[in-house]
Amino acid sequence: MSEERVIELFVLKNAVVTAELRKISRQFRIENVKSNIELVTDSLVSDYLQQVDFEIIKDADRMSEFYKIFYALENDIRNLIDGALEDSKGKNWWDTSVPQAVQENARKNQDREASEGLPPRSDRLIDYTTFGELGEIVKENWDIFSGMFSNASKNRVLRVINRLNLVRGPIAHCNFLPEEEAIRLKLAVRDWYKLME
Repeated sequence: MSEERVIELFVLKNAVVTAELRKISRQFRIENVKSNIELVTDSLVSDYLQQVDFEIIKDADRMSEFYKIFYALENDIRNLIDGALEDSKGKNWWDTSVPQAVQENARKNQDREASEGLPPRSDRLIDYTTFGELGEIVKENWDIFSGMFSNASKNRVLRVINRLNLVRGPIAHCNFLPEEEAIRLKLAVRDWYKLME
């Protein structure tokens, strides 16, 4: 078989497999569903992104793994805090259990986005906090959270949160995460969940 024929068969098989995967993804809602407007804007952006250096695109693909990890972790921690404080302090926990400086910063972030005409990111003020501020909420309410962390001291828990906050910086600010930092992130995520075993 000629080399051209091998390449042609490879491309055709790939197209069939891709089409089948897309069909299954839609059927089971595995992929994110985009509106027609967003699909149109995707094509607008892709034209411009073709101008971006290949190394940047390659790094972006690599960094998407770490963004996904941190997105899941940070939102899981927010839900943990929200659930624990609502269970123990009631629906008004934000006003009674969150340090004043954290409350003020969250409100400023919410107001800043609203004044720019952005749609609200959430109806929960905890979603307007920084990752470091989540640690402040845990620290302020250690009596509630201490039971969740099997035999871990407050300092140990706060050290893990601090480590996660440090490695979050490059991810959140679109810098490349070197291999040693990627390993640190994964170990810190493991440490966080092991603290709750």
